[in-house]
Amino acid sequence: MARTIRIGGQDFERIRVNNNFYIDKTDFIKKWWEAEDDVTLITRPRRFGKTLNMSMLEQFFSVKYAGRGELFEGLSIWKEEKYRQMQGTWPVLSISFARVKENTFREARRSICRIIEEQYNKNEYLLKGDLLNEKERAFYQEVTADMSDSTAAASLRAMADFLCKYHGKKAIILLDEYDTPMQEAYVSGYWEEMVAFIRSLFNAAFKTNPYLERALLTGITRVSKESIFSDLNNLKIVTAITEKYEECFGFTEKEVFTALEEYGLSDQRQKVKDWYDGFTFGEKSDIYNPWSIINYLDEKKVGAYWANTSSNSLVGKLLREGNATIKQAFEDLLHGGKIRMEIDEQIVYNQLSAKKNAVWSLLLASGYLKVVSTTLMEETGRTYYDLALTNREVTLMFEIMIQDWFSGNGDYNDFIKALLQDDVDAMNEYMNRVAFDSFSYFDTGKNPGRTEPEKFYHGFVLGLMVDLSDRYLLRSNRESGFGRYDVMLEPKRAGDDAFILEFKVFQPRKEQDLEETVASALAQIEEKGYAAELLERGIPAERIRRYGFAFCGKEVLIGGGKQIDSRRSKVNQEQQGKSGTE
Repeated sequence: MARTIRIGGQDFERIRVNNNFYIDKTDFIKKWWEAEDDVTLITRPRRFGKTLNMSMLEQFFSVKYAGRGELFEGLSIWKEEKYRQMQGTWPVLSISFARVKENTFREARRSICRIIEEQYNKNEYLLKGDLLNEKERAFYQEVTADMSDSTAAASLRAMADFLCKYHGKKAIILLDEYDTPMQEAYVSGYWEEMVAFIRSLFNAAFKTNPYLERALLTGITRVSKESIFSDLNNLKIVTAITEKYEECFGFTEKEVFTALEEYGLSDQRQKVKDWYDGFTFGEKSDIYNPWSIINYLDEKKVGAYWANTSSNSLVGKLLREGNATIKQAFEDLLHGGKIRMEIDEQIVYNQLSAKKNAVWSLLLASGYLKVVSTTLMEETGRTYYDLALTNREVTLMFEIMIQDWFSGNGDYNDFIKALLQDDVDAMNEYMNRVAFDSFSYFDTGKNPGRTEPEKFYHGFVLGLMVDLSDRYLLRSNRESGFGRYDVMLEPKRAGDDAFILEFKVFQPRKEQDLEETVASALAQIEEKGYAAELLERGIPAERIRRYGFAFCGKEVLIGGGKQIDSRRSKVNQEQQGKSGTE
């Protein structure tokens, strides 16, 4: 009989006691312990089993779970006598920053301090007897949600000291979702304050702590060492492109297919693979997201389970406000293509919008991109990564995100309808309102009064790709800068018109007004023979519509359409008639 699925289960004990669905990852205990690294930082995308593995580690090592070997019976770690003897023999301090998501530094700081205070409350047995001297007892009482910076900085180190004194063994510190406060600090604008606070806390806990046996931190991103791990030379970092612990987080294909068999879904292997496969850690490919698989086993139908568990606000902000190059690259990714980038895994959040390739590093760390291949340039020693969207679920998430960029603007939907109906007057009316409303949305807001039209144009093209994807295949032919940006919409069904859109920015040195810019755009479509590709595919000339878009700041003028094309067709016929008479 198939085991019961527990959605969102992150407590190892509860899962084991209730015999819920669980894939054995206890081999991670042995691998981590035998690596003998003082402080380990492991980054994996969200919902990849980090919290469950931390719960597993705590319940294996912690003296609070002494004599609870039944939790591990039948699992791989319990096959070795050495580890059976180790279970429940270490003092463990296990904390999580998962809920630190406040909008201000003051509240975020209080949240972190409250989490530490909770640990002190749980370990009040340390105050019994004469284990602690008078000063240590006084310090213990100082640890509150409103404690001073100096007390907070020393709090984790001091707790390790107290645990070591009581149990006669150095402490193990487990810190889950260490980078959540950093992400929230960046989004909410208190990065510098949070960096200073976390740095002092971490340096005392992990760098200068003689009472620390080992420490393990997990998170989504590798926050730069200079930010919060300064001078921490004993830190072992394991990221998505590191070979260590490749199979310890996430489900392997073999594990997924075995689970499908348990629940009578073996015939769905290919569908599940298309939707949820694609993650790569180190050299190990075909890793699946546990959250998606568990939900699929429960619901027995495919869907965007993982992508819908977070607002993805940071990712959306970086893509929406990114420059034209970022949007062009993302257009290629949505087409199923690849981009080649250098990757700097050290995320400096306050440089995300300025540092080259930083957005791609974040997308890779977050699981939205996968490494398809790597190329080492021997002459320079630099490594380049070919990246693609991870799978169908991730692609769908981004399509929905792009739709949301314009979803609040009814004029955008009206513009699409007007385009399909060849209503040029309505197109002009709606497009001007869309551009006016959307310019600031696609801008970073760092340069008030300065518009960056390329961000809007390319965001607009991504919107076309998604909104018309059921009826049209969108192609674009770009040149550097924004001197030209062709958009070609090829119909997927017979009888629909094709579209060629030419975007041009008004150039006062060359053109008198926007009408001339539109005329120049339409002329370029003809001179460059952009319609040839569509004609070769068997689309009749009379079903190819051409539009010129002229932009000057937030003002837009559109010209072209069927009326222009029918006139052009008539002129061509007259010229052909004259040629035949002659």
